Amino acid sequence: MVLTSPLPTDVCDPLLSYQEHRLQTHGIHTLLAQFTDVFGVPKGKYVPVTQLRTLLHQGVGFSGASVSGTGLPRSGPRAELYARGDIDGIQLMPWQPGYARVVCSGYVAGEAFDACPRQTLQRAEAALAARGWTLKTGIEPEFFLLKHQAGRWQAADAADQLDKPSYDLKSLPRQADFLHALRSALESWGLDVLQIDHEDAPGQYEVNFAFDQALRSADHLLGFKLAAHALAEARGMVCSWMPKPFADQPGSGQHFHVSLWAPAPQGFGSVNLFEPADGEDDAGTGLSALGRQFVAGVLAHSAALCALAAPTVNSYKRLAAGASRSGTSWAPATAHHGPNNRTCTVRTLPGRFEWRLPDASANPYLVTAGLIAAGLDGIDRQLDPGPACTADLYTQPDLHAPPLPASLGEALAALAQDDVVQRALGATLSAEFLRLKRAEWQEFQHHVSDWERARYAAAF
Repeated sequence: MVLTSPLPTDVCDPLLSYQEHRLQTHGIHTLLAQFTDVFGVPKGKYVPVTQLRTLLHQGVGFSGASVSGTGLPRSGPRAELYARGDIDGIQLMPWQPGYARVVCSGYVAGEAFDACPRQTLQRAEAALAARGWTLKTGIEPEFFLLKHQAGRWQAADAADQLDKPSYDLKSLPRQADFLHALRSALESWGLDVLQIDHEDAPGQYEVNFAFDQALRSADHLLGFKLAAHALAEARGMVCSWMPKPFADQPGSGQHFHVSLWAPAPQGFGSVNLFEPADGEDDAGTGLSALGRQFVAGVLAHSAALCALAAPTVNSYKRLAAGASRSGTSWAPATAHHGPNNRTCTVRTLPGRFEWRLPDASANPYLVTAGLIAAGLDGIDRQLDPGPACTADLYTQPDLHAPPLPASLGEALAALAQDDVVQRALGATLSAEFLRLKRAEWQEFQHHVSDWERARYAAAF
């Protein structure tokens, strides 16, 4: 599928004139042309504001081979990756006066680049649109505020050391300046910030903002990360999305609240297709039959989705079953679903579900594309998610349930065997993702840790 420029010139010009006036009014002199590599890391360059029209219509060039996951050559007509801006994705950067972020997608040789993560999600959304559907997601980012002192990483707030620190109102006010600045940046973009809290590990926080169409939610998350990084660094901290920085504490999730929508029959507004009709929710999940089929597809492809949702070696320290200092890990270990059950991979709620598998390191574009493909496969095959789980799986594990992969290596092997998820990524991106992540896994396997030296150096 070939995606053209965000808007044709004749349609784009009135909105473009408005954006130019808006940027001028706010004293913007420089644009950040920002796209995302395969790992979900923001990349880009500064562009004078006078080049806005070029950025939106032709894009600005990058050496394709210099960007992780492109698989592009170092020479020839396909060596150049062009980042083309989305006119609806222009946001002022209040922490950096005079600058505005422009969300971009990748193009090569004048066509949409098949290995661009944002274009990958756009293709997945196009598959939904062909059925008249739209996926909406609310992403809940958890993160750590850290400092590197005395040769080790630790919570930026040295006094933040409770064994059970969820909702701690002693530590939370000490980061009020950072959290308020972050909230103000998000609200200046029109995001509706819902709540901010201290999470279940020292130095760990969560900022929730309202759900949106899936592509916009992913765009919002990347903007959130840019703002959080800059605001933390200005205060001598590091905002970390490492899934599990500390062995004895819970890790950081990136939970997705998911619902599927269609235009209302009367032509006004939209309807939530996961909302059960009267008498339809006989399974007690709070979901329609279509919603249960979507969940079944997500569960059926959980092993392969792990490679996208938990994409680092460290991710599997978070997914491992076991207690932490606070008493729980808050992460799934088996492919279950259950009504308001936070020990399951899928927590079902009225008219939506919370997918608890993704961690803080997941690329939101790729993981959402994989989620859509898995859910549609469940619908197409009319899969049944099985009985709902009401047990606390941390204290009453189900030994018959399919376990999630125990390592990045296992997850990559599952992805390599899953045609549905691979098709969602596309041939180029699948091959590059597997190649890079297999190299990461192999490098880890060859690494000799301090734990090994301490245990074995003098043991024999």
